[in-house]
Amino acid sequence: MAFGIKRKELEGWKAAVARGEIAFLTHYWLDPRFPDMRTVTKVGCSDRVKLSRWCLDNGLNPRYIHDRSEYPHFDLLGPKQREVLRAANLLEQLERFGMA
Repeated sequence: MAFGIKRKELEGWKAAVARGEIAFLTHYWLDPRFPDMRTVTKVGCSDRVKLSRWCLDNGLNPRYIHDRSEYPHFDLLGPKQREVLRAANLLEQLERFGMA
């Protein structure tokens, strides 16, 4: 279950993904499979080759790209999530979701 984002943010992420940009969307998240995780960052891009390259460049396995919809994305969790957000200079997302 996702929460903590506004429709405008989600629509902006979807538009960026559809344009083939690497786009980040962080939100609060509850999933019983990951009881210690409170947030997830979805890194999306409609250009699957570009998204796969992004995963490899960041030490992530592109096998875990969620490719079930028109918005392919990789879910970042835990320490790697914070590391990638810092490297992308997305400090607002770190602060807003209590990961700073």
